[in-house]
Amino acid sequence: MRLFDTHCHFDFAPFSDDFSAQLQLAKRAGVERFMIPAIGPSNWQQLISLSSSYSSLYIALGMHPYFLTKDSQQQLPELRTLFETKLEGCKAIGECGLDAMVDVDEEIQRQVFIAQIELAKTLKLPLILHARKTHNLVLQLLKRHKFPYGGALHGFSGSYQQAMQFVELGFYIGIGGVITYPRARKTRQAVMNLPMECIVLETDAPDMPLYGHQGKPNHPEMLAQTLSCLAKLKDINEQTIAENVWKNSNSAFGICE
Repeated sequence: MRLFDTHCHFDFAPFSDDFSAQLQLAKRAGVERFMIPAIGPSNWQQLISLSSSYSSLYIALGMHPYFLTKDSQQQLPELRTLFETKLEGCKAIGECGLDAMVDVDEEIQRQVFIAQIELAKTLKLPLILHARKTHNLVLQLLKRHKFPYGGALHGFSGSYQQAMQFVELGFYIGIGGVITYPRARKTRQAVMNLPMECIVLETDAPDMPLYGHQGKPNHPEMLAQTLSCLAKLKDINEQTIAENVWKNSNSAFGICE
C-alpha cells in the first residue's frame, strides 16, 4: 500500500533531530511520497535543499497568509526569481490563500495571494490553497483571475457544496485528521459524499493531530490512520482507497506514478 502525504511541514522543528530517521518512520507506515509546502522566504532554501537530498520529497514554494508582513509584497520578486533556476522537486505554488482568523491585513493577504495566482499561471503550476473561513473569497479570486491549473485545497473542513465548487475549478480536496473527530459531523458527511476521484490525503504535520492524539505533534506516519477512517466513512476497503488517493495525489502535482 503506497501513500502520499500531500501536505506536511516536514521541515519544522519536531522533525529536525535525525530527519532521516523521521523519514524512515513514515516510510515504514507506507508513506512513500511527501509534499512540503513553504510558509515564506524563511524556509524556501531549506525546502529546496531537502528536495534535492531526498527523491521522495516534493515541495511547493509560496507565501502562507499567516506569516505575511508589511514587507511581503516586496519579497514576491524573490519568489519569482527562484523559479528561474532549475527546481526539479518543486511541483506547486503554496501554500497560499486567505485566512480570516489571523491578525494580518486583509488587503496584504489579497494582493499577495493574487500575485501567487498569477505566478502559478505564468509557470503553469498548480496551487496549494489555504482557506480558513474564506472559502467564498478564495473561490471568487480564482474565478476572477481565471486560474486553470488546479491543485489541492488544504485542510478541508467545510460542506459538500463548498468542496465541489473547488473540484469544479480543477482542485483536489485535501482530507486530514479532522475526519477522525466524531464531532466533525459536517465534514465527515461531506467526505462521505465526495467522489473518490477528487480526494487526496494529508497530515499537516506537526499540526492537526488525529482524534486521541491531541496535544502531540502530528507525524506523516499517521496518514495510514486517516486512510482507515476514510475507508470506514465511505465503506470502501483500504486498498482501493489507497490506490485511488495515490493516483489522485500524483495527478494533482503532475508527478509520474
